[in-house]
Amino acid sequence: MTDTAPRPTLEAVAARAGVSRATVSRVVNGGDGVREPLVERVRRAVEELGYVPNQAARSLVTRRHYAVAVVVAEPETRVFADPFFALQLRGISKELTAHDNQLVLLLTEGRDDHARVGRYLAGGHVDGALVFSLHLDDPLPELIQRAGVPTVFGGRPGWSDGTTDVVYVDSDNRGGAREAVRHLVGLGRTRVAHITGPLDQTSAADRLDGYRDVMGDADPKLVVRGDFTPAGGERAMRELLGRCPDVDAVFAANDLTASGALRVLREGGRRVPGDVAVIGFDDMLPVAEQTDPPLTTVRQDIEEMGRLMARLLLRDLDRSSGGATPAGVVLPTTLIRRASA
Repeated sequence: MTDTAPRPTLEAVAARAGVSRATVSRVVNGGDGVREPLVERVRRAVEELGYVPNQAARSLVTRRHYAVAVVVAEPETRVFADPFFALQLRGISKELTAHDNQLVLLLTEGRDDHARVGRYLAGGHVDGALVFSLHLDDPLPELIQRAGVPTVFGGRPGWSDGTTDVVYVDSDNRGGAREAVRHLVGLGRTRVAHITGPLDQTSAADRLDGYRDVMGDADPKLVVRGDFTPAGGERAMRELLGRCPDVDAVFAANDLTASGALRVLREGGRRVPGDVAVIGFDDMLPVAEQTDPPLTTVRQDIEEMGRLMARLLLRDLDRSSGGATPAGVVLPTTLIRRASA
């Protein structure tokens, strides 16, 4: 058995800094009204003593848990296989960590999980929630509204309940899709197809709308439904070649879909971009730079989307910061040209 050194207390920090216990409490809990020289003395004493604030006591003072739930409306098999989620979570984690907040990850495998998430959020364990990858029939928005926790959504909301002040962060999916399809048309391609994402998600629906903005009178057989996965891209590409063997360009709803489509084209002896030009969406470097050939794609800043979601939520939680939180933020996209188109 070894003796454990006692944890430094507020009183010990106050004595080292030569200030009152109340002053130390205000400084370590982020309170106002302490002159900067005293703040520096307290911080120096905290560092010298290795003082760690008691989270329970801190919560009593600030009425905050310094924890944020990140709710991903997808099963774990999808979340851990798709680099999109890793990038978004990295952005969220960086922003929360920079402000001394903990990330609590909640995934939904089925309806029972939705109810569990709703109960957790209503139980007062976290200060707010960041929610993304919602589907149109998802019960989470209603459960979150009932829980009464401040929330920022990733992606344009697709439900219509009369709510106009929903805070969300999205990319210009429709504009990015238009730019991709215009590029393909500009290359002289006349049979431009689209492999969609799951159309119960607004990002996929908006990208389909962007395709139709440019190819309004295109053969309906040139649109095939996918699911944002490589297997879905393979399946859709085979269906597309069966329907329209003269297809000469494909706009895929995301990079993973495009990677599956490229495999099928290669297996079928189609040259890319000679016979069929291919463009994706996301610009996830682990995917886009490693396809054969490297993928032309629409870049959205996925990590920045995550950071911005967290930043907006923390701004809402910090009532003292002042200023209104914008209802919706849409980030621009950029076409990144590589060898596939």
